[in-house]
Amino acid sequence: MARVVVVGAGLGGLAAAARLAAGGHRVTVLEQAPEVGGKLGWFARDGHGFDTGPSLVTLPQVFRDLFAATGAPLDDVLDLVRLDPAVSYRFADGTRLAVPGDLERVRAALGPEWAAFLDRAAEMWRVTEQPFLRSPLEGARTLARLARSTADVGTVAPWSSLRGLGTRYLTDPRLRVLLDRYATYSGSDPRRAPAALATVPYVEQAFGSWYVRGGLRRLALAVADRAVERGAEVRTSTAVTRVLVEGGRTTGVQLADGSRLPADVVVANADATALYDRLLPRDAPVRRARAALSRATPSSSGFVLLLALRGRTPDAAHHTVLFPADYDAEFDGLFTHPRPLADPTVYVSSPDDPATRPDADSESWFVLVNAPRHEPGRGVDWDAPGLADSYADRVLQVLADRGLDVRDRVRWREVRTPADLGRATGSVGGSIYGTSSNGARAAFLRPANASPLPGLFLVGGSAHPGGGLPLVALSAEIVAGLVGPA
Repeated sequence: MARVVVVGAGLGGLAAAARLAAGGHRVTVLEQAPEVGGKLGWFARDGHGFDTGPSLVTLPQVFRDLFAATGAPLDDVLDLVRLDPAVSYRFADGTRLAVPGDLERVRAALGPEWAAFLDRAAEMWRVTEQPFLRSPLEGARTLARLARSTADVGTVAPWSSLRGLGTRYLTDPRLRVLLDRYATYSGSDPRRAPAALATVPYVEQAFGSWYVRGGLRRLALAVADRAVERGAEVRTSTAVTRVLVEGGRTTGVQLADGSRLPADVVVANADATALYDRLLPRDAPVRRARAALSRATPSSSGFVLLLALRGRTPDAAHHTVLFPADYDAEFDGLFTHPRPLADPTVYVSSPDDPATRPDADSESWFVLVNAPRHEPGRGVDWDAPGLADSYADRVLQVLADRGLDVRDRVRWREVRTPADLGRATGSVGGSIYGTSSNGARAAFLRPANASPLPGLFLVGGSAHPGGGLPLVALSAEIVAGLVGPA
């Protein structure tokens, strides 16, 4: 039995804790915030409730596997609802597209070009799922696993960008815009992100988009409960200031009050950059990991409005995306010349769920636009006086310009900037996914789950295999396998 300390009670840390506790280890989870969940957060006021992070679940089988491996089945504790339509898109030319909730109807609704593209994406998924997404990242050996078959390498097309792959299959400019959006799922630029990200729309459309009735925060709470049931201890409002290193390995952590908690294994569900640059001593033997992070492009962040609305929106979808006329200008503003976007893509999540509203004549909207991270002096200073409120007004104006004017229905609004996200979650600059997928080698520069420091492991969206709820859960499965049973 190993003494395991998990730093951070985001979904990845909680899933790792549940698996490791079920495996017989003595597990303690330490979370700086007053509640568990990390980016899978919840905000409530005056009867309105909002998921403040992810708003859908894909690859539900990953979570079914997690609950099955640690106790009672998922369906005993959570109510997953398949969304249909999965999302409603509005394009700059005024056309609308409601994407159905199952694959065959998606193929029919989006046409033969998208169907051919999905066939290619399905092959990419077949090639990459086991050797990459479900296995530890091992540098050249990972590349070797993927390169065993020349045909498989051709399928993955590591020399091509997501934009480039889309150009080969899609002639309709709206479908190309739709595909570009999936790069933003990892905070990336489709012009630089690898073609392998084509697996993201395939997974979403093949396995469905799902909502947790009562809000996605219930997923984090259910995993935390499962960890505790298996014997883990979860301590909130307990910040870790240092990962301790002695004799060339980790020996535990130091807390904000100066006390120390010894451990045989430390699992860091913290932003990888924060871990390597702030929590580890400068002389820790992790030079190569730090160098790899310095070569990677940080992911984008997000600017959020939580809107408490009077009345109901006719024919509102659970998810609505409103695209701008010039999508490239958005990616330039995120990565090339960072600035608040004048004409951003706007994402609206408006669940038809009584748990999110005070009465039947109300709505609670989570509104998100992509935003460059908080980087005072070099990029955007999101703490600049007046910027948050003025940009919130701009986002509401963009919504109005695209046919969703709710300004006269707003009871109140809550504004969350990239700077706020960084402070709340410890993600450097509010980068949602740590590093982006920009560049052909970006996936292999992502921090590995097994750090160079013996006894220290990384879990969560900034580590392998990446961001998004299912990948975070897979990172926990990988870490539990690396630590092994008691």
